[in-house]
Amino acid sequence: MKMFAFVYADYFDKRITNAFKQADYKEYTKVHGTTGVGQESGAKLGTSSAPGRNNILYIAVPDEEIPNLFEIVRKLRSEFPDAGFRAFTYQLEECI
Repeated sequence: MKMFAFVYADYFDKRITNAFKQADYKEYTKVHGTTGVGQESGAKLGTSSAPGRNNILYIAVPDEEIPNLFEIVRKLRSEFPDAGFRAFTYQLEECI
């Protein structure tokens, strides 16, 4: 199992959420209002000198779903080439 993490500017929240929902990824965790400095997107620190914030969308999926999620990312990047979207995966082990 893997965790898919997608980091994007808050400005794109509705468009991003809809893209994943339309692809049948309706279960997710989202963290709003994160800050950071990206190589392509620059600083988003929520301040007057570095305005804006990011969101992170997390989706836990079986390993074989990762290519489908990356395809959604490729489509979003082609639609918004300067947005600085970033996608990551890492191994996930559920603990109870």
